[in-house]
Amino acid sequence: MKPTDKDKQFYPDYLIEILFVVLITIELALILALLYPQGIGRQIDFSAQFQPKPEWYFLWLYQLVRYFPGKTAFIGTVLIPLLAVLLLVFIPYIDRGPKGRQRAVMTGLILLLTFIIFTLIPAFSQ
Repeated sequence: MKPTDKDKQFYPDYLIEILFVVLITIELALILALLYPQGIGRQIDFSAQFQPKPEWYFLWLYQLVRYFPGKTAFIGTVLIPLLAVLLLVFIPYIDRGPKGRQRAVMTGLILLLTFIIFTLIPAFSQ
């Protein structure tokens, strides 16, 4: 008599099927990883002078440091980003009043455009 699906139990019947699928999946992933290996990333020239370049989401801050070198670096690295965050926090309060929505939208657009411009400047200057 052949067992039906109702006669099958999790152990050992379904467990063997699940383990078989898991092992086949691992095997396929291993074969694909061996056939198409990933590169190790960007190549480093150890004889060249070190020039740090941050990831894209910090490029705007990197550009601010260029504009405020030396003793004024505190302005570019702390005060201006703090001002931007405070403007974002206070947008609900800027939004009040008869022309509040326009002021809030303009504040958000100015912050966004500043972020985009200060991100694109060092990205294209390399």
